[in-house]
Amino acid sequence: MSGQGDGKGAGNSAYGQKPFRRSRSHFADRITADGRDGWPVAAARYRLVVSRACPWASRAVISRRLLGLEAAVSMAVADPVQDDRSWRFTLDPDGRDPVLGIRFLGEAYDQRETGYPGGVSVPAVVDVPTGQLVTNDYQQITLDFATEWTTLHRDDAPDLYPDKLRDEIDEVMARIYEDVNNGVYRAGFATGQAEYEAACADVFRRLELLTPRLARQRYLVGDTITEADIRLFTTLVRFDAVYHGHFKCNRWKLTENEVLWAYARDLFQTPGFGDTVDFDHIKRHYYQVHTGINPTGIVPLGPDLTGWLTPHHREQLGGRPFGDGTPPGPVRPGEEVPATGRP
Repeated sequence: MSGQGDGKGAGNSAYGQKPFRRSRSHFADRITADGRDGWPVAAARYRLVVSRACPWASRAVISRRLLGLEAAVSMAVADPVQDDRSWRFTLDPDGRDPVLGIRFLGEAYDQRETGYPGGVSVPAVVDVPTGQLVTNDYQQITLDFATEWTTLHRDDAPDLYPDKLRDEIDEVMARIYEDVNNGVYRAGFATGQAEYEAACADVFRRLELLTPRLARQRYLVGDTITEADIRLFTTLVRFDAVYHGHFKCNRWKLTENEVLWAYARDLFQTPGFGDTVDFDHIKRHYYQVHTGINPTGIVPLGPDLTGWLTPHHREQLGGRPFGDGTPPGPVRPGEEVPATGRP
């Protein structure tokens, strides 16, 4: 994950012990069509490193799949449970990423900047030829996938960041980021009652403001899926599984809000969303890594996840999920979410 403490494992015990601040991405180079930062868009040159547990990384996983960039940008999936050197490739044979040849994502950070003092975060894009980190800018990576990588998009890929709607999308995303995406963390890692209550209130105030909007329209902006929906979904899909209990965002469950629960199920059942979600990784990461707020490391058995596959009836609101585009095809071999990670 991006930000304070989600890098070096030693920071995890500090959660709930010191004020939470999400760090800005230190490596903010962009991969662009014109290569103006020295990193031109190119097929098979870069590797996206993610954790399926992380909502910030999950944005990139979903965007990559919707746009059909799987062949252009390979993907490494880190173990959801970090050790003191952070994200590790223990899911791969011999504990090494088969493309980068490294055991820890931190090695790519060191290739870029020796002795970098900050955390090691995902998503991260690594330059395969040099083994160097290119960017860990979780806010920009997906926007560039949508706008700079267009020559490598699949045929009939959706437009996730349409030019005529960008101002509205940006405004909606900014509010969702502050109050919801980051708000759950501000509540979960609060060090005092007043700090927690303010953050928790922000989370539910924003969700309650979004409810009437999504009661009258299928998607957040316009009549198709956009970047804004991706960013809200990655928090909502984790809400009852981890944020409600682990982060104490428990005024109500997602399943108790008829509109948001149907909206989240609609997206979950859309190709490119639910087929990237691994609830096992999500639960084990939050409950086993954040020892500062869950010192026992016990992972709860619930909640019941079967409801994610129940009818949502959101199609009655109209809308075209992919606009003039088409759904992504089947998940590529080797990128399937394990059966234990599905409802």
